[in-house]
Amino acid sequence: MSPRIIVIAPHPDDETLGVGGTLLRRKAEGATIAWIIITSISEESGWNSETVKQRADEIERISLLYDFDEVYALNFQTTQLDTIPMSDIVAAVSGVFNSFKPDEVFVPHPSDVHTDHQVVFNAVSACTKWFRYPSIKRVLAYETLSETDFGLVSDQAFHPNVFIDVTEFFDKKIKAMDIYASEVGDFPFPRSHEAIRALATLRGAASGFKAAEAFELLRERI
Repeated sequence: MSPRIIVIAPHPDDETLGVGGTLLRRKAEGATIAWIIITSISEESGWNSETVKQRADEIERISLLYDFDEVYALNFQTTQLDTIPMSDIVAAVSGVFNSFKPDEVFVPHPSDVHTDHQVVFNAVSACTKWFRYPSIKRVLAYETLSETDFGLVSDQAFHPNVFIDVTEFFDKKIKAMDIYASEVGDFPFPRSHEAIRALATLRGAASGFKAAEAFELLRERI
């Protein structure tokens, strides 16, 4: 039976920055993969129609590129998660977990400076109790350029202890990131080709690969 993986993205592009190469590799290895997009944008919340349409197109293209088996858009308002009752977010994530029954969960790191990321981490944490979600065997936190690297609280810093070789899939990860054209900038902007490649090289040097993605293992049941 193929492993069932869920990646939780507070915003579209987080999945690619933090887990893109790993998702491509695991899919090639036969995994069944679901993508949870926590937030969305809309004209009702002040975004113009062109931007809303562009975001919908990006999500569709990303879904096809990764060949996701399921995509769950929870449609909470972006940058406003800290104003929404935590119980509402937990309930939405819990519903997906109970439906998809993941073996492995990828979640943003709690040290990320964006409040949406922090809220998502806390909500997902509430959905990893083994006696309520017995399918979950492993929970890993990923790093997000421009968020994890700007955390200032030292005792919550990202401590990578799992390194996944993504050398074969790195160029396709860059192609995925380019779908989010408005999120990519010129170096030294953190979400630039050069910065993404530099981080992959650094993580690879720490683990014996040409390019790697790093994770912090939070829980494992084997």
